[in-house]
Amino acid sequence: MWSLARRFCSSLEDAEDAVQEVFLDLWKSAARFDAAAGAEVTFVGVITRRRLIDHRRRTKRTPVTEVLTDTIASEGDVPAELGAEAALAARAVSRLRPEQREVIMLTACHGLSHDEVATRTGMPLGTVKAHSRRGLIAVRELLADPVAADARRAEPTMEERS
Repeated sequence: MWSLARRFCSSLEDAEDAVQEVFLDLWKSAARFDAAAGAEVTFVGVITRRRLIDHRRRTKRTPVTEVLTDTIASEGDVPAELGAEAALAARAVSRLRPEQREVIMLTACHGLSHDEVATRTGMPLGTVKAHSRRGLIAVRELLADPVAADARRAEPTMEERS
């Protein structure tokens, strides 16, 4: 079992985990063993092979992630460029209309879907989507050219003209 696990798995730890899963599965399925159908070694080998294939498929599907907080903490605080960009983005979001700001904050910062924002705020779903789209366009304009975006926002809208 161990030699199969070492061949199937990429690391020693993965092989140990896989063998542990195989032992658990063998323990649970011991009642299925039928000496008339085959030898005990064959039964163990078939279950081992199946579980190792399952383990390989499962680990290939799971993305490998790295913890970024350790990297940032070891290098000190957030880099100055990121801090400046975050400040610009916060300033741009603060210039949005209150309902646009609320929708943007709930979706971007809190990870809510448009449906969840609509439920939480009581706004219709279409209105939430419109506020989100218009707010993101306004933030993009403010980040691209803050002076020109401020001048455009100072002009009265079609609703304000009528």
